[in-house]
Amino acid sequence: MTPAPFALDGRVAIVTGAAGLLGRRHCQALAQAGAHVVAADLREEPCLELEHELGDARGRPALGLACDITERISLERLLARTLERYGRVDVLVNNAGLDDKLTPDSVPVAFEDYPQERFEQSLKVNVTGTFLCCQVIGAEMARHRRGSIVNIASTYGVVAPDPALYRRADGSQAFIKSAAYPAAKAAVLGLTRYLGAYWGRVGVRVNALSPGGVENGQHGDFVARYTERTPLGRMACPGDYAGALLFLASDASAYMTGANLVVDGGFTAW
Repeated sequence: MTPAPFALDGRVAIVTGAAGLLGRRHCQALAQAGAHVVAADLREEPCLELEHELGDARGRPALGLACDITERISLERLLARTLERYGRVDVLVNNAGLDDKLTPDSVPVAFEDYPQERFEQSLKVNVTGTFLCCQVIGAEMARHRRGSIVNIASTYGVVAPDPALYRRADGSQAFIKSAAYPAAKAAVLGLTRYLGAYWGRVGVRVNALSPGGVENGQHGDFVARYTERTPLGRMACPGDYAGALLFLASDASAYMTGANLVVDGGFTAW
């Protein structure tokens, strides 16, 4: 019987940033499609919680491991533990990232005043971390001539943040989205294209998924402005990206590499 194109039965998927809002949903989607999921994040406790949760979901054992994606030795341990448990790696979801968030306590920081160390830390996590994950884990895939890498980028790697989204009702600026995140995610898209071309002939596909904004307790003014700015008339729910992720991770996208799949409710369409 020919397997369904979205099926991941028996495949092994590593997800970084697994304990975050979207990371958990990525892990759940992969597990429900039949994959053995390796949930990796900085802290061990939420990873072990995910190991238990995902292992129960379909009776397939999962693995939760602490990992710092900016440290090569930590990634080498992650790969070694994965191979020790499963003997293979088929999917890598580079989801771990660092972003300045709009919160009730946010203080607007102008571009001219944004600290260099914060900018460099964003590049270290979002760009160097993705580079190292691909270098360590992607190289294992290339040795075996198979695999799919999904780099989680952002609409802000495609278009600039709109400052008006972050204004208060009185017109004052509640938050200024820094240059760090858009610059980093644009670099992730460049890395995706590079690796798609570099590894294409050895059977490793590398694509990006660029999500739009997810509603997650933001101030009502922000949600209203974002909703008005989006053709589908709402922010994303955390589960809105499962289908796109499975498409890129599975054989459903077998003739796709070096591409960026934008799933944003139309936010970048105008």
